[in-house]
Amino acid sequence: MLHFSKWKIITIIGICLLGLLGGIPNFFDKDSLKSWPGFLPTRQIGLGLDLQGGAHLLLAMDSKELRKDWLKTVKGDVRAKLRKSKIYTAARPAVVDNAIRVRPAKTSDLGRAFKELQSLREVIGGTGSLGGSYDLEIKQLAGGVIEVRPTEAGLKAKESSAISASIETVRKRIDELGTKEPNIVRQGASRILVQVPGVRDPQELKDTIGQTGSLTFQFVHPTMTAAEAKRTRIPSGYIILPSNDGGDELIQDRLIVSGEDLVDAQPGFDSRNSEPVMTFRFNQHGARAFGRATSKNVGRRFAIVLNNGLVTQRDNEGKPLRDAKGDVIKRKEISVISAPVIREPILGGTGQISGSFTAQQTNRLAIQVRSGALPASLDIIEERIVGPSLGHDSILAGETAAIIGGIAVIGFMIFAYGLFGIFAIIAVGLNIALILSLMSWLGSTLTLPGIAGIVLTVGMAVDANVLIYERISEEIRNGKSPTAAIDSGFSRALGTIVDSNLTTLIAGLVMFWLGSGPIRGFAVTLSLGIMTTVFTAFTVTRLLVSLWLKAKKKKSNTVPAPI
Repeated sequence: MLHFSKWKIITIIGICLLGLLGGIPNFFDKDSLKSWPGFLPTRQIGLGLDLQGGAHLLLAMDSKELRKDWLKTVKGDVRAKLRKSKIYTAARPAVVDNAIRVRPAKTSDLGRAFKELQSLREVIGGTGSLGGSYDLEIKQLAGGVIEVRPTEAGLKAKESSAISASIETVRKRIDELGTKEPNIVRQGASRILVQVPGVRDPQELKDTIGQTGSLTFQFVHPTMTAAEAKRTRIPSGYIILPSNDGGDELIQDRLIVSGEDLVDAQPGFDSRNSEPVMTFRFNQHGARAFGRATSKNVGRRFAIVLNNGLVTQRDNEGKPLRDAKGDVIKRKEISVISAPVIREPILGGTGQISGSFTAQQTNRLAIQVRSGALPASLDIIEERIVGPSLGHDSILAGETAAIIGGIAVIGFMIFAYGLFGIFAIIAVGLNIALILSLMSWLGSTLTLPGIAGIVLTVGMAVDANVLIYERISEEIRNGKSPTAAIDSGFSRALGTIVDSNLTTLIAGLVMFWLGSGPIRGFAVTLSLGIMTTVFTAFTVTRLLVSLWLKAKKKKSNTVPAPI
């Protein structure tokens, strides 16, 4: 156990040196690191919201908008189902009193229409025979009218699904900004708490995560302009939308391709004039649909439409505007980004969008498109900036606690174990350096609970060394020689150290997997600390003891009792 080959010694020393080099940049400011040679590591550990401050946003999903959109979807499903079944209606399906009402043109089709529309229902919370409820209620009214009404269970399930999807979309958008360790959690039925460290101006953050960002492709009317439609009558199946160039466009209400078929979007620059553009790519379904549409409509214009949903109107200070009833004023923000002419069939499934964009706007648009559209708009109901003074105070308190605790541990180990206590202190110091180095390399964020995890790791590392030394003392009391006692002490303590740390590591991994925010910060430093503790307590300490034994033997050919 005490024999080390040259390559093992070189490996252990190399790992320790890498740990020291990787951890040292965290003790210097960023300006100092800029002057370092290129071959030296300069990556630092990011600080969490509680240590460096940042943005704190509480978002609320617009349930009314979600319900309205669902009713619109159900209305389209009702129309498509009846059309597919060749059941003609007296009039188009209409939304009346938060329900869809439709009347078959022929009374004889009433029973068949009712049966067909029942197939639109989905079971919520189980199977139909096991107590599950339906998301839609289908019933017949007087006058041969069929009503399709969303149930409360269906609405709640839709809201729950939408808020979960919104959390993932918000997380993707914030990750695209390059922010580390954001805390994004659900609060209540329809709220999302977003905490992002290091953000001083939350406006970009709000612009990125607060808009629905749905991109669609639709045809422009082939012969009539928006101005002509305003003077006469808007044709059936068309709508007028504002364009980014300041005018209006008469757009077909039917989609060529929806944003769901976009699989990638990247900001870039046009090779011809260097203006900012956004390149996009469809999936196979979208590429085929777009290819068919452009092949059949060469020479016709199509519009690229950006729908940001209902956007809260704000005053010059950024506060929401309210109407006489006190409700927040919202405006539907939908516009035509570009309306090019189809010169030839576009069969590759890729393209680019240009316009009066800045590089920052194209980057934000690409992030929104890549992350997918939000199911409903999110309103910011609480906004705070956590000041850096909180982080500074926390860091100072952590440093003070670490210094006091470190001095106490060093004093105890030297008093109790003498030279071997110094070996343990060296191992603990290398342990901390390895933790900092690994966190820097992994890009982890240090939080206040994370500092607590490091302090706990120091205690565990010292405890491991104490366990080894007590085993050695026990073997010496049993009459073994110092060399045999040291070898036996390390051997017997290894199993106990591994077993105890393995169970703690499992707990740390579970906390990282299931936890979020502060819990994850604690789990990261604890898990890394356990792995480095086993290495330093058993390998580094054993190497120092082995080198000490060799030096003693060469000097006097005898080994005194170490403890």
